[in-house]
Amino acid sequence: MNSRGALSGLKVLDFSTLLPGPMATLFLAEAGAEVIKIERPGKGEEMRSYVPRWGQDSVNFAMLNRGKKSLAVDLKNADDRARLAPLLEDADILVEQFRPGVMSRLGLGYEDVAKINPGIIYCSISGYGQSGPKHAAAGHDLNYIGDAGLLALSLGTAETPVIPPALIADIAGGTYPAVFNILLALRERDRSGGGCHIDIAMADNLFPFLYWAIGDGQAAGRWPSSGDALVTGGSCRYRLYPTLDGKFAAVAALEDKFWERFIATIGLESEFHDDQADQQSTTARVAELIGARDSAYWDARFVAADCCCSIVRTAQEAMRDPHFVARGVFNAKLWNESGEVICALPTPIAPAFRGTQTDPVRAPKLGEQNEIIFGTAATASR
Repeated sequence: MNSRGALSGLKVLDFSTLLPGPMATLFLAEAGAEVIKIERPGKGEEMRSYVPRWGQDSVNFAMLNRGKKSLAVDLKNADDRARLAPLLEDADILVEQFRPGVMSRLGLGYEDVAKINPGIIYCSISGYGQSGPKHAAAGHDLNYIGDAGLLALSLGTAETPVIPPALIADIAGGTYPAVFNILLALRERDRSGGGCHIDIAMADNLFPFLYWAIGDGQAAGRWPSSGDALVTGGSCRYRLYPTLDGKFAAVAALEDKFWERFIATIGLESEFHDDQADQQSTTARVAELIGARDSAYWDARFVAADCCCSIVRTAQEAMRDPHFVARGVFNAKLWNESGEVICALPTPIAPAFRGTQTDPVRAPKLGEQNEIIFGTAATASR
C-alpha cells in the first residue's frame, strides 16, 4: 500500500477474520507492509456479508481491510493448501485467529510453517490463549471482559445493564498486543535471526485495565464493585450528568484545582463543596444544577473554565470537531468499486512511519490476487 512506510518490504499472511486480526494487519499495512488476506472461496470472510453494505461488501470489511490483497483458498483442500507453500516460505509474519489447534490440523501450525521458514513470526490471536482450561472455549468480547472482571466494574443496574461502547477485548486485548508483540518479535529477529510463535490471549490482556482495582483489592482489601469506584461513578467529581436538553456533561474534575474551578462555574453552594463529607448530597445538587441548563450553555462555560469538563459528543459530531480535523485524523480516504469515497478508519500509526500514499485506497475484491499469485482465477466455493 505504502511505498516507503516503516514496514515496507515485509510480507504478512493474514488468516484472520472479523475484528482483532484484521485490524492488526490493517495497522501493519498502514505502516507499509504487504498484507495478503487468505479467504475462503465463494463468500470470503464473514465480515464481507455484514450490514450496512457499501458497494459489493460491508463497510466494516472495507474499513478493516483497506490496502490489503486477497487470495481465495480452500484451506480444507490439500491441493489448495499446497499452493501456499511459496508464500509461507517468503513471509515475514503470519497472523491467524482460529481456535487453538485448527491451523495445526490443517498442517499450517507454527511447527509446520517454521520447518520451511524458521524466521517466521507467527501470531495466534484467540480468546483464551493456546493453553489453559478454557483455551478451546467459544467466546466473544462480552465474555472475555466478563471473565477478566472488567465488566463488573461498571455494569449499570439490573433494570438497565450497561454494554460497553467499544469491543475492548477485541481491540485492546487482541489488536494492540498483537501489533506491538509482532514489532518486538521483528526486533528480536534482527538480533537472533530466528522467528517465534506469539500467543495473544484477548482475555489475558485485559488485566492492565484493572491496575487500580487489583491494587486496591490486594493492598487495601477494597475490591470495587459496579459503579462505586473513583473512575466508575463512585465520585461526584467523575461522572456523567444529564443536561436540560438530554445531552450529558462529562465531569472529570478529579484534582482539587479542577474541582474548585468546576464548582465555581456551576455555582455550587458552599455547603456542598466538601464532597467527602456527604458524597450523595453533593452529587445530587451538582446534578440539579447541570440539569437546569442546556448543553450549549455548559459547553461554553466549561471551555472558559478549563476544568476537565466537556459535553459528550456523538460520533458524527466528533468527526466534525475542528481539533481532529486540524490534526488530520480523517485525512485518509477509502473508496469502493462504485467510485464512492469516505473517510478511512483512523489508525494510530505516526505520520513519519506511514509512507507516502495519499490517494484513496480500497479493500480487495475476493480472490483478486489469485491469478497474479497463483496464475489461476479464484474458484467458487467447493
